[in-house]
Amino acid sequence: MKNLQFIKMHGLGNDYVYLDCIGGTMPKDPVSLARKVSHRNFGVGSDGLVLILPSEEADLAMRIWNADGSEAEMCGNATRCVGKYAYEHGLVKKETITLSTKGGIKVLVLDLDKQGKVRSVRVDMGKPRLKPSEIPLTLDADQAVGEELSASGQSWQFTAVSMGNPHCVIFVPEVEDLPLSQIGPPIEKHQLFPERTNVEFVKVLGPQRLRMRVWERGSGETMACGTGASATAVAAVLCGLAQKGTPITIVLNGGELEIEWALDDHVYMTGPATEVFTGQLTEEFLAEEE
Repeated sequence: MKNLQFIKMHGLGNDYVYLDCIGGTMPKDPVSLARKVSHRNFGVGSDGLVLILPSEEADLAMRIWNADGSEAEMCGNATRCVGKYAYEHGLVKKETITLSTKGGIKVLVLDLDKQGKVRSVRVDMGKPRLKPSEIPLTLDADQAVGEELSASGQSWQFTAVSMGNPHCVIFVPEVEDLPLSQIGPPIEKHQLFPERTNVEFVKVLGPQRLRMRVWERGSGETMACGTGASATAVAAVLCGLAQKGTPITIVLNGGELEIEWALDDHVYMTGPATEVFTGQLTEEFLAEEE
């Protein structure tokens, strides 16, 4: 295999290795490649691998693999990065882009500066899915709001939301000192969630302002999670902690996102995207055994 060109991008520190497959070919084994490039010591270092692909139903398509090689349905931060890359590198020459994901088609609206560079991206994340069967969640109820689960000898009250991928949102008095590497995995793999789940721990800072830390399914704690921030905003409204139809600021490890669960029932996410560097994965690296 020849050297493979890649782009490193991040949305508020949620970083991925991106491959532009529009003019090239898709790697034969993205699962193995995701594990290799994501390694912080022996690879590029990232939360996963994203492929930018052609689409018959949208302007572009995106597929994403977590650092452990599992495929994710959606990633809000990655959608913003794909929008920025696609516009600035000429894949799409318009300021509203449709992007096909395994979590559905997303609409991206680009905010440009005076130099024509993408300053931020507003993503229509679609309607939240709240029925347990849609999340999926093995619970006999219409919605999971303030339900209880036990993991590692602790009980947690959670609200479950799908934004194309599953989320378990837990409101707590404090988040900064929580040992996510200890409490995250048993909740991620809890029997209530047959496809595992992302886990958000959230503190209410004030009206329409929340502090969130996230344990991502397949990646561990990350600097930011766009779908997680979206799910958190929805959960806050469902739990009476925030108001629908008004923007909510979600404070993440890597910065802030603005999320609005609008009156049309769609969730809108607005935030930045950053291209860090480009490079090549060498033949030697690609040929190495895991």
